[in-house]
Amino acid sequence: MIKHIVCFKMKEGCSVEEARQMLLSMRGREETALAVEVGVDALHSPRSYDLVLIVTLADFAALERYQTAGYHAKTVKPYMHTVTDTAKSVSVDFEAE
Repeated sequence: MIKHIVCFKMKEGCSVEEARQMLLSMRGREETALAVEVGVDALHSPRSYDLVLIVTLADFAALERYQTAGYHAKTVKPYMHTVTDTAKSVSVDFEAE
């Protein structure tokens, strides 16, 4: 199993809730995603990111398909690039035990 985690900083004036809903819309639409979790920051500390996405995928081949094809690549990713500061977003991809 692969865990794909992305932390997002929202652009000024953009809705965290709308972004959360867009990310959650991958459930049942993105065939490579075995599970999709989305969390909104509750502490709002100076170090905090606004939103986190956690996607579980079968393997690195599924992660590649997720990044380049399908609902995520064609719909979700372009939207997220319009509402988040991509220079301040971070990600981690790892094999889960």
